[in-house]
Amino acid sequence: MNRGTAILVLLLAAILEAGGDAVVRVALHRPSGLSRILIFVLGATLLFAYGYTVNAPPWNFGRLLGLYVVFFFVVAQTISWIAFGQRPSLAMACGGVLIVSGGIVIAIFQ
Repeated sequence: MNRGTAILVLLLAAILEAGGDAVVRVALHRPSGLSRILIFVLGATLLFAYGYTVNAPPWNFGRLLGLYVVFFFVVAQTISWIAFGQRPSLAMACGGVLIVSGGIVIAIFQ
C-alpha cells in the first residue's frame, strides 16, 4: 500500500470511528423504541467498519498511529461542532495544535 492510500484509509477509519461514536451518542439520547435500536445498530455497524478498516491492511499500525490520532482529533472535533453545536474551546484548540504538531513530528521522523 502506498503512502497516499494509507493516508486515505486512516482518514476513512477516523471518520468511521468518530462518526460511529457520534451515532451511538445520538441513540443514547433517543427515547426507547425501534428508532433507538436502529440508530444503535447503525453506530455498531460504523464502529465495526472502523475496526475492519484499520486492521485489515498489512501495515504497522503503530507507526501510523500518530497520523491517525491527528485525523481522529480533527474529525471528532468537526463532528462535535457540526452535529452537536459544541465549538472547540481555546484549551481544546491549543491542545489540538499540540496533537497536530506531534502527529507531524511522528510522520516525518518515523
